Amino acid sequence: MSDLFSSAGLDQSGNRPLADRLRPARLSEVVGQQHLIGEDGILTRMLRSGSLGSLIFWGPPGTGKTTMARLLAHETELAFEQISAIFSGVADLKKCFEAARARRISGRGTLLFVDEIHRFNRAQLDSFLPVMEDGTITLVGATTENPSFELNAALLSRAHVLVFESLDADALEDLLVRAEKEMDRPLPLDEGARQTLIGMADGDGRSALTLAEDVWRTASEDEVFDSTRLTEIVQRRAPIYDKTKDGHYNLISALHKSVRGSDADAALYWMCRMLDGGEDPMYIARRLVRMAVEDIGLADPNAVVQANAARDAYQMLGSPEGELALAQACVYLATAPKSNGVYVAYKAARKAAESNGSLVPPKHILNAPTKMMKEMGYNEGYQYDHDAPDGFSGQDFFPEKMGRQRYYDPPERGFEREIRKRLSYWERLRQERHKAGDS
Repeated sequence: MSDLFSSAGLDQSGNRPLADRLRPARLSEVVGQQHLIGEDGILTRMLRSGSLGSLIFWGPPGTGKTTMARLLAHETELAFEQISAIFSGVADLKKCFEAARARRISGRGTLLFVDEIHRFNRAQLDSFLPVMEDGTITLVGATTENPSFELNAALLSRAHVLVFESLDADALEDLLVRAEKEMDRPLPLDEGARQTLIGMADGDGRSALTLAEDVWRTASEDEVFDSTRLTEIVQRRAPIYDKTKDGHYNLISALHKSVRGSDADAALYWMCRMLDGGEDPMYIARRLVRMAVEDIGLADPNAVVQANAARDAYQMLGSPEGELALAQACVYLATAPKSNGVYVAYKAARKAAESNGSLVPPKHILNAPTKMMKEMGYNEGYQYDHDAPDGFSGQDFFPEKMGRQRYYDPPERGFEREIRKRLSYWERLRQERHKAGDS
């Protein structure tokens, strides 16, 4: 085979992807993940103890999960076997388990690496349990999804979940330097373009090396790309953002909490991250309306008006013009006074409604359209508030068995300061009129 490459004027090793050629041969060569393989990292401590145990690697693509599993097998002298949950079924698992049992009889253990393990169904995941428990295999599963949601509790109870972090700019720069040594030539990018490429990689080491390969393939002799030319050549890699998985929920949580925390700059950043990742702008618009009523409420009654107006503006203008309306609402909500007074009151009233059964309203506030109902005391003693002094009768409107309740307690913020004054004023009038009625 090597003669075929040579006769064609090709280097066989050079035909392999750069990411594969730079795959670390030792744990010390792994870029990033120092919280796992550093001097005090959990994997370092496990290797020192001589006991590895089954593991679940959770993290974004291109962070070294497969490489780490392979190196762990080498460090512990376990046979390394790899399968993908996307392409494997029960028959494949049985073959793996049988081969592992045969090795175990001969005195050698097996590290079974399962990529995309979250793709297996519950029955397939359960099949791992007996061979994990009796030591036939040491399972290392890799997933980009939250194991708490995607893997069953029985499997998680038998494995240690390790979180892999996206590679930072320094780690990606280290990879590019290694690539330049492997290629024996500098990457034909100016400093700005180099940083742009690192940003495009979005924490994915494999992506950084693939983008670098594209640059080397495309650049002519002595040509150096700037950021604009780089973007034209390699296109822009979409950010890691799955609109139905963790990325979606993590970013909307970040946006919501930034608005709640009155950080307009952070709120704008997270909203733009979602838009940049392809999120439906109308989903963001709906969430802004929710924030307006949950976290601002009557502290600024105009907040929900702004949020609804932004939604309507986006529906009329579309993208990209309508996104500015969403940005305006986002900043308005973040800078508005905050109150969850109505939200708390609603939950308390809802709980009371569910727990007190079907209590009837007091008769004096029930209409009496028939003679029989009037004879039964319906509407008897009702005082028309507009005829009362100050437009306030002070009557009780709760069921008699409950008595008066207090759910809404507006804070001393924003417009709710005025509401609090009104409630205090009405409570004072109510007490005065009850006293007058008792006397």
